[in-house]
Amino acid sequence: MTTPNVRFSRADSAKFFRTLNKRVNEYFKENNIKRTGNWKLHLKTIIMFSLFLTPYFLILTLDISQWWMLLLTIIMGVGMAGVGMNVMHDGNHGSYSSKKWINKLMGSSLYILAGNVYNWQVQHNVLHHTYTNIHGHDEDMDAGRIIRFTKHAEWKRFHKFQHYYSVFLYGLLTFNWAITTDFKQTRNYLKRKLSYGKLPSHLKQWSTIVVTKIIYVMIWIVIPMLIMSIAWWKILIGFFVMHYVAGLILSIVFQLAHMVEEAQMPLPDTTGTMKNTWAIHQLFTTVNFSTKNRVINWFTGGLNHQVEHHIFPHISHIHYTKISKIVKQTAQEFNLPYNEYKTTRKAIIAHFKHLKEMGIKPAMQS
Repeated sequence: MTTPNVRFSRADSAKFFRTLNKRVNEYFKENNIKRTGNWKLHLKTIIMFSLFLTPYFLILTLDISQWWMLLLTIIMGVGMAGVGMNVMHDGNHGSYSSKKWINKLMGSSLYILAGNVYNWQVQHNVLHHTYTNIHGHDEDMDAGRIIRFTKHAEWKRFHKFQHYYSVFLYGLLTFNWAITTDFKQTRNYLKRKLSYGKLPSHLKQWSTIVVTKIIYVMIWIVIPMLIMSIAWWKILIGFFVMHYVAGLILSIVFQLAHMVEEAQMPLPDTTGTMKNTWAIHQLFTTVNFSTKNRVINWFTGGLNHQVEHHIFPHISHIHYTKISKIVKQTAQEFNLPYNEYKTTRKAIIAHFKHLKEMGIKPAMQS
């Protein structure tokens, strides 16, 4: 990962973003509504936390079979992903509430999901949202060397099988947060002096990492081992299953927005300048999927409306369905792309097709 030094073009003679922003502002003003969450988001927050935490307390307090425990850990994984997509995500973007302390509180739910707020805000808010799909700058494109998402990445022989094995690795996302990723990112980001807002001191950030990880292990591993009368390794299996389910859901949802054929992966020119302005760049590098499906809209926290989210990250996801009509119409007026898959199935097929294409040895590609 290189130090961000990319500049976006300022040449937008048609003034796309100015027009779009004006129309979206008028929508909120005319309807007399806030850009942040409302009762719908608050209700969803209760439901997602219930899905995540209720099974945990049931496992600790009820005398149930181990098969029921396994089912409950799966439900916990679904709830874990739901909290991440619907609550934590809006909170750390500052779109959950108009009150900063509420956003901070909801964003801090990341700690019980095994993550770290500072790391997440740098990787997601700064690197991903600013340098979307730019190889060497957007860390969401960096899966080590084991998965090749872009033609700009080095090809390895084993990549020709990545459309088969990648799905098994996707489930390790949040598990890696818990054991390795946060430590590596903290070291890297502090060294590069990256931050979303004020840069934390080294002592504060490392102390936060250590303390929150200890508390996390106590809650999810130590307490169950002390209370439950089952083998320790079964508790670790349950912990892994919860993370694997959450990681699989989150990874697939993330990949469908950017790692597909329709999403461009441009590089800056020799001066470090991108071809398009930042807002137009988002249209070329981002894809929506299944936006008419109410279940997908509700559960993914609007992450299927990635076009709207990337252009307006400070607007709560509960408004994306409404403003998507404005975004799509404006993009079409300015002869700009508005990429979307009608169904989740088509988006998933497109993603694994892209992985297969990226797995072909470059010399063999047309």
